[in-house]
Amino acid sequence: MNFETYPFEKLNSLLQDITPNAEYSALSLTIGEPQFDTPQFILDALNEHASLLNKYPKTAGEAVLRDAMLQYNKARFGLELDNTQIIPTFGTREVLFNFPQFLLHDVKDPVMVFPNPFYQIYEGAAKACRAEVIYLNLNASNNFQPVVDEKALSRADFVILNSPNNPTSSVMLMDDLKKWVKLALKHDFVLLNDECYADLYLNEPLPSLLNASIEVGNADFKNVLVINSVSKRSSAPGLRSGFIAGDAKILKAYMTYRTYVGCASPLPLQHAAAVAWADQAHVAVFREKYKKNFEVAKEVLEIDAPEATFYIWLKVEDEIAFTTNLYKDYNLKVIPGSFLGREGEGKGYVRLALVYEEEKTREALERIKLAMETL
Repeated sequence: MNFETYPFEKLNSLLQDITPNAEYSALSLTIGEPQFDTPQFILDALNEHASLLNKYPKTAGEAVLRDAMLQYNKARFGLELDNTQIIPTFGTREVLFNFPQFLLHDVKDPVMVFPNPFYQIYEGAAKACRAEVIYLNLNASNNFQPVVDEKALSRADFVILNSPNNPTSSVMLMDDLKKWVKLALKHDFVLLNDECYADLYLNEPLPSLLNASIEVGNADFKNVLVINSVSKRSSAPGLRSGFIAGDAKILKAYMTYRTYVGCASPLPLQHAAAVAWADQAHVAVFREKYKKNFEVAKEVLEIDAPEATFYIWLKVEDEIAFTTNLYKDYNLKVIPGSFLGREGEGKGYVRLALVYEEEKTREALERIKLAMETL
């Protein structure tokens, strides 16, 4: 399989021959990995159940984890799901890679549709499926919203949305989500929203695609799925806890497929993830930290905060030159937008991940301000 080099590997190649300015300490805003401590109650649950390492975990997930995920969906989105409508997963990256292969295995000449720029695992899955890809280009001309092309969508087998979006931070509201559910039913494609940043809203809570499905009368979620993860919301990416939820018919067959994949989460991780999913208070604490970081960004760079995520999609003249000079002169790494997109999307932007405490975030943004004034 001819997979594209991952963006972080491209960045390493770009910067490998550059010696950064040693007057500055090394900082990186490249990876969307929260740098806050995982809450102690999650660590305590992990420690308390460490003795369960001598047991094999169930592929379907333990009842304690499933119940916590169902509780989360009820508390956060008002969704009354049952166990046929959710599967615990080992994070969401593995789902995004193997679910398309499951779904499209028997489809002749499959067609996948997803945003551009994008989380690169979408592209990897398409390559593994030998699928034709149709891009939903996100740029300033469409306010970074996926534009509907019904002629193209009529050919689609699987469509991925990503709202709140990585890397652009754009958000699709209820009316837009409802429109996409209707399209999935009209053209009979499977629609999945990657909702891993759904809890990192700055002001008002954001709806799930499953809420939109109910709103249009598709209460059994035919053709509609979502994925979510504790990684961002709980500052716990090492727990590798996510879920896929929605259409029970699809999930029943996918569950059988997963028994062969070998991606069950270890029992101590499941118990720790359960307490993370069941608690909403700690997420509010992290939201406040991100909100403060965006307030600093407003102060330093004079840019408005997005509605969700912890990313800034920063407009620059030349993203490659900006990235190399920022590293050389200020010892700070960012990701060029063109590394995250295809066919020219992402050009003229860099992605900043504001994942540190306020003081370190301010230091990084002050360096970026200097670079923008001098480059």
